[in-house]
Amino acid sequence: QVQIVESGGGLVQPGGSLNLSCAISGINFEASAVGWFRQGPGEQRTLVAAIARDEFPRHGDAVKGRFIISRDNAVKMVYLQMTKLRPEDTAFYYCNADLSYFTLHSGALPSWGPGTQVTVSS
Repeated sequence: QVQIVESGGGLVQPGGSLNLSCAISGINFEASAVGWFRQGPGEQRTLVAAIARDEFPRHGDAVKGRFIISRDNAVKMVYLQMTKLRPEDTAFYYCNADLSYFTLHSGALPSWGPGTQVTVSS
């Protein structure tokens, strides 16, 4: 059973930065694609960045140039460096993993962590 714990969220002013971390267990981490999703108020959960087992990162248009996803297979961790934050980045952020990049991208995943809240406001 996959267990996921996200951390690092908080309140930050527009233009500021945050670093999110995620610990994942119960899955073949090295063989899995991993990603960060977010869900804003009244919105569906969407994928914002992912990194496949080949470690080639992909970022959504809304965060490209501002967010960077990375992974550390040795400690089974996923990170999201967030810079130049905007009010529209306010959301709960979740990470997840799957052996299939396409399944990860779909968001149809059996287990989710509690997420971490990011609030961008002055």
